Amino acid sequence: MAYYQNIITQVQVRPIEPEHGVPVAVDARWGTPFHSYLMGLIGNAQVGPIYIGYLGALSFACGLIAFEIIGLNMWASVNWDPIQFVRQLPWLALEPPRPQYGLRILPPLNEGGWWLIAGFFLTASILLWWVRLYRRAAALGLGKHVPWAFASAIWLYLVLGFIRPIMMGSWSEAVPFGIFPHLDWTAAFSLRYGNLFYNPFHMLSIVFLYGSTLLFAMHGGTILAVSRYGGEREIDQIVDRGTATERAALFWRWTMGFNATMESVHRWAWWFAVLTTLTGGIGILLTGTVVDNWYLWAVKHGVAPSYPQVYGPIVDPSSVAPSVHP
Repeated sequence: MAYYQNIITQVQVRPIEPEHGVPVAVDARWGTPFHSYLMGLIGNAQVGPIYIGYLGALSFACGLIAFEIIGLNMWASVNWDPIQFVRQLPWLALEPPRPQYGLRILPPLNEGGWWLIAGFFLTASILLWWVRLYRRAAALGLGKHVPWAFASAIWLYLVLGFIRPIMMGSWSEAVPFGIFPHLDWTAAFSLRYGNLFYNPFHMLSIVFLYGSTLLFAMHGGTILAVSRYGGEREIDQIVDRGTATERAALFWRWTMGFNATMESVHRWAWWFAVLTTLTGGIGILLTGTVVDNWYLWAVKHGVAPSYPQVYGPIVDPSSVAPSVHP
């Protein structure tokens, strides 16, 4: 039945003429739009046209330069062996400068210089893309919810690779570029500062992370469940309530005790997702700059119990006076 849609069965709408969107003052969209069955399985079947603009082109160019620097340094680390490059790629890394270089603008290239150059271009790419997002939203008369959500993720990125290393006085505090190496950095970072799990902002970040996944899953499941009644046309049903909205609201009241509306659930999900990286960045920024050991901080403030003295107090041998034998 064509009207019944769920996560398994989906109807792909393909107009005769591709949709070009609303007119804008400066139209620099590129590419001939076409329809794709595979793209239609996960979203709208139409691909393109895309607005590039000078900000998009600059962002792409800077991102490509950073990608090339990181990739070529990783390839060089396996002596330019393509087989080993593919085999060891998850473990390869471009490391930040060593501690002895502090905050030098450009240490030797093979001892962190390439990391700084790659980080500069990657940061420029991300910031240019943020400006592009903001300007495109303004050009279409949209709210700025997407660029401000992206800014929350940028905040965490800048804390990890720029703000905190400057506050600590060394680029060596930053995260390396690499898949497993950056995970290893995270584990070592937590051990070094007394278990990051006792960081209250890390706790908040995890709450919002899990909360956002729960909210998105519940909302997505609800809309899919009422899609047979036209529930996917949410904006229409916000202003003209129909069968789908009424059933979804009743279901939420029956199961949850209260109802998130078609509009409010998006605000909940937006705030939960944004606060994940916002609180996470605060927690990372406080680590090493304000708090040196999160476990001891948690014990002091009654968050965590202290370990029991199973073997009695530990005495530093250097503090004990040597015994004199006759």
